[in-house]
Amino acid sequence: MDLFRSEPVAQPLAARLRPSNLDEYVGQEHLLARGKPLREALEQGALHSMIFWGPPGVGKTTLARLLAQFCDAHFETVSAVLAGVKEIRQAVEVAKQQAGQYGRRTILFVDEVHRFNKSQQDAFLPYVEDGTLLFIGATTENPSFELNNALLSRARVYVLKSLDEAALRKLVNRALTEERGLGKRNLRVGDDAFKMLMAAADGDGRRMLNFLENASDLAEDGSEIDVEMLQSLLGDSRRRFDKGGEAFYDQISALHKSVRGSNPDGALYWFARMLDGGCDPLYIARRVVRMASEDIGNADPRALSLCLAAWDVQERLGSPEGELAVAQAITYLACAPKSNAVYMGFKTALREAAEHGSLEVPLHLRNAPTKLMKQLGYGDEYRYAHDEPDAYAAGEDYFPDELEPRQYYQPVPRGLELKIGEKLRHLADLDRNSPRQRRKP
Repeated sequence: MDLFRSEPVAQPLAARLRPSNLDEYVGQEHLLARGKPLREALEQGALHSMIFWGPPGVGKTTLARLLAQFCDAHFETVSAVLAGVKEIRQAVEVAKQQAGQYGRRTILFVDEVHRFNKSQQDAFLPYVEDGTLLFIGATTENPSFELNNALLSRARVYVLKSLDEAALRKLVNRALTEERGLGKRNLRVGDDAFKMLMAAADGDGRRMLNFLENASDLAEDGSEIDVEMLQSLLGDSRRRFDKGGEAFYDQISALHKSVRGSNPDGALYWFARMLDGGCDPLYIARRVVRMASEDIGNADPRALSLCLAAWDVQERLGSPEGELAVAQAITYLACAPKSNAVYMGFKTALREAAEHGSLEVPLHLRNAPTKLMKQLGYGDEYRYAHDEPDAYAAGEDYFPDELEPRQYYQPVPRGLELKIGEKLRHLADLDRNSPRQRRKP
């Protein structure tokens, strides 16, 4: 007997069912259906550098491989967890060889690209710019925060969504019927069992197939995988944050709207639901800070400080201690006086800034740190507010010459903004009694 002989290890079900062409690919119809942006680019031969942003198990790596196959491009892959600039340079050399010897383009796929630091991300840029390689990065994190602007400007971001019920059902049906899956075993999955699998998978196709494979190991050929079997297998894993049913964004929206509606009990319920489903408390803490500025604002400026402190406690102490601090912040926000005046004023200012373009800063509002600037009139006739009565330069103009003064910020008659509004009305009365000072550039 040969003690060193062993049977080959079978590939996991998810690997065996990896699609061999785009028609077998499941999900992401918003990108790949006829007439959709990525499909159009492929059919027109206009493949470009891109970033796939989406949760785990939605097919980012698989899609990158299929794109290379569709375009007959050489496929190189590196993982940002393990690789560095050295591996990037090696991939670039391979790309140059492929282009020189075979006339083939190279797709460099970087998994978890958000884990590269700025200098590592910069290492791609010259070769993306000169066409040596096409870059495809995959990330589960928001590219706006994790990738540098130079890389983002050279790649188009595609958002990949969690797999919905139809896509997950298609995966299960393929697994049960195809020979490379479980087709030879003639297994069945009932509707209730499928719903349990779908809830546990949480939009993650790979997770769904792993659960199905584990269940199949407990089932006899020709039998049905039922709810009882899955309950013993899944345990608490079926209680996850359900992005496919009561969607992730629906629940954070419900939390936000409960706070805005001054209902601390509803806000606590949705906070508890999200924690129970496995949501990262730090994500909620960040959103709570947003609520403080958007819905409470200057009606109670203490709210923002309290929310930042709760976020800090969550980061320092973790769960469950940090979650109590976040709950405290949530209930404070719900009970605080409400104002969206800052939020609305800021939105209006952003819109007008975009509409009117790069209007010049009036000379009197410019600093004059050099002799030349003083000779050019920088800072001329500027009125230093502290030298004016009540530290207010009545009638002074702080807008570009082409714009009449606007009132973006309009305090509400609640909380501290009641006093702020009174102050601004008093200053407006002073302005009305002083002519507006217009200066020519």
